[in-house]
Amino acid sequence: MTDQLTSLPAEFISLAHRLADASAHIIQGYFRTPINVDDKADASPVTIADKEAEQVMRDLIQTCYPDHGIYGEETGCNNTDAEYVWVLDPIDGTKSFITGKPVFGTLIALLHHGKPVLGIINQPISRERWIGGVGLPTTLNGQAVNSRACGDIGEAMLYATSPAIFGKADFAAFQHLCEHVKIPLYGCDCYAYALLASGFVDLVVEATLSPYDYCALVPVIENAGGTITDWQGKALDLYSDGRVIAAGDKAMHETAQALLAEIMPA
Repeated sequence: MTDQLTSLPAEFISLAHRLADASAHIIQGYFRTPINVDDKADASPVTIADKEAEQVMRDLIQTCYPDHGIYGEETGCNNTDAEYVWVLDPIDGTKSFITGKPVFGTLIALLHHGKPVLGIINQPISRERWIGGVGLPTTLNGQAVNSRACGDIGEAMLYATSPAIFGKADFAAFQHLCEHVKIPLYGCDCYAYALLASGFVDLVVEATLSPYDYCALVPVIENAGGTITDWQGKALDLYSDGRVIAAGDKAMHETAQALLAEIMPA
């Protein structure tokens, strides 16, 4: 096995789809039903749907590839120094899920030597699935999608999940960026990145994210023609600082990065 993949083994793509199918079946059964909501140590909510959806994915991975690592939001990490590591977020947007708003998603990533090489954004209620990876142009339910170029920051549509995800200094920089775009919007969780990959959104800028929040986004956006990095323009991996800029094209990404740096230099 070389250090850099040029294409993905078909069995890995097949397993990624099986993970999405299995987790979706569980999530669909709990959506808009009365379930208990617990608070994790960081005060973020978690439900039985999160836990069961992650567990079914972990079980499938361990059955098929016991030597692969797993980095999961709900039940932790194992063997993360393995050649292949799966990064799982069963419900990215649990707050949306528990309030009945179908803009959350299941995020599934495969890393090879620490680099995201396969990603899925799966919306189990609308039954929309974006997948992209090395040698695998991004598709939505099997149809090719592409991000869009936006030549003028003043015409850009910008998303972030919530102002609460930013620290004070980060939020000041984000507000500065908001002053230059056409429309800044909140909400959508990972669904905003999927819309960017499909050419409906120009920018998504966030902070305080964890690897399970962003690893799956990288192959989806890059293989749709977009650009996604941290705020310094560095590639995202398990050790990134949680600040993310996603843009429909490289020029828009550079413009957004420069505006953020005016308030918060690297």
